[in-house]
Amino acid sequence: MSKRTITLTNRPPVTISEENWPVIASANDKEFDNEYEFQANRISKWFAAVRQHKDGRAIVYATYSHDSRWQGERGYSAKCGMIVDAGGDIIYAINRVCSDIAGMPCYGEDCGRWQTIEAELIASLPAEELD
Repeated sequence: MSKRTITLTNRPPVTISEENWPVIASANDKEFDNEYEFQANRISKWFAAVRQHKDGRAIVYATYSHDSRWQGERGYSAKCGMIVDAGGDIIYAINRVCSDIAGMPCYGEDCGRWQTIEAELIASLPAEELD
């Protein structure tokens, strides 16, 4: 079984079995200068996901990284996450995690990308069936 450690906000990280906590929704983006990523001097990456256990609990988490090869310019990384009890409000958790990570240090206008990631993550959740 493959294990993954997920950083949570205001509590210790958790280690999960990926098989027991499958991804039910995710959103990501990447931006780099130059024509090809391997030539880039700056690379920014955004990722957010929802994993859900068969008992209904969910983990919502997000990661951001900015790598720079420019002299005197530093890179950034940030991680946030929340556990949602079975039957809890996953949309609220997505809003909260994306808001929390958008408030952390980032490069230039990178923090503004979290609104798009948040909307894409919500849109990628399994559809509700209505009668």
